[in-house]
Amino acid sequence: MTETSTITTRPAHPLRQLLAASVGNAVEWYDWYAYTFLATYIADQVFPKGAGNSLVPLLSTFAVFAVGFFMRPVGGLVMGAIADRRGRRDALTVTILLMGGSSLLVGLTPTYAAAGVLAPVVLVVARLLQGLSVGGEFAASTTFLVESAGPGRRGLFSSFQYVSTTAGQLVASGLATVLVNTLSEEGMNGWGWRLPFLIGAVLGLVGFWIRQGAEETRGAEQRKGPRPGLFEALRRHPRESLLICGITAGGTLAYYTWTSYLPTYAELTVGVEKSQALLAGTISLAFFGLLQPLGGLLSDRFGRRPALLFFGVGFALLSVPLLHALRDSFAVLLLVSCAGMVLLTGFTSISAAVNAEIFPPRVRAAGIGFPYSLTVALFGGTAPRLGRGTSLSSGRGAPPLRTRRHASR
Repeated sequence: MTETSTITTRPAHPLRQLLAASVGNAVEWYDWYAYTFLATYIADQVFPKGAGNSLVPLLSTFAVFAVGFFMRPVGGLVMGAIADRRGRRDALTVTILLMGGSSLLVGLTPTYAAAGVLAPVVLVVARLLQGLSVGGEFAASTTFLVESAGPGRRGLFSSFQYVSTTAGQLVASGLATVLVNTLSEEGMNGWGWRLPFLIGAVLGLVGFWIRQGAEETRGAEQRKGPRPGLFEALRRHPRESLLICGITAGGTLAYYTWTSYLPTYAELTVGVEKSQALLAGTISLAFFGLLQPLGGLLSDRFGRRPALLFFGVGFALLSVPLLHALRDSFAVLLLVSCAGMVLLTGFTSISAAVNAEIFPPRVRAAGIGFPYSLTVALFGGTAPRLGRGTSLSSGRGAPPLRTRRHASR
């Protein structure tokens, strides 16, 4: 994985390209994460109570989450094919409009009391569209970012995939936290939980407007040649597809463990208070976002392989000692969390560049999108239902916000 891989024509304004990809990606993931943070409120309003058991609607809400997760491979394949056939910018335009529309649909979903079974049906449709959009976003934006980079800057540009994803989560978490702590329970159940999704729809229009000014990175040679088939990348590049699956599986497992489960693990095993565990997780996540450009720059200087070795060997040797070092201490938990984030950056900061450099431009987006999204879906699609209410998404999450609020009382 070096800078010698073929890349299409370079845009005249790479920083504007970076902004278009990053802002749109942040909006996409803001919408995706908002669902997980507000799952308990959605459960109360959209699903029927099961014989007085509040766990039934909550599990139903996470089941809908999993449905959206498993639409991601479809989105990666279909939107990736659009990016390869029609252009990266066209695919990015479709994904941001899909996400904005699905966010609006969630915000306008009727309650079960008002519409009966139609309410969960509307929610399922919205989540299917969101899953399609998120899967396609990764395929198109990864290709777009790397092809927009100048010489020796692919690692740096690819690192903004996780910078913008982290920013989207932090904004969604922050807004949801403000609403939960300022509105009454009646206000949250009545209209408060809808507000982040309505805002997401507006942000989708902003992302659409920004992306309209982006330059196409699909080369003239691709435009003149025959259109690639839907499964051409899998058929002609099976080894590369399996390579992406292997790299993604290891990175995804470490990513979930460190960015999602660690606060819960510390709470259950060493007795760290929930509020402190969540605060440490939030701080370390912000630290993680800041690390990404540094990791990308280092990979441009020293190569992708040393970064992947740093990640793989580091986690193999240090993950167990770091977990054993946990104590009932906020400072220790924060240090352990940040240490894991440093190791994790060896994978996350360059994953987009590594994926893009594996496939030729003709089938790059579809070649990346399907195996990556399929692997993530297999490793993470049902994780929220197994985490005692821990809201996991594409690797990040926290317990539902109502749980946080009650725990702080």
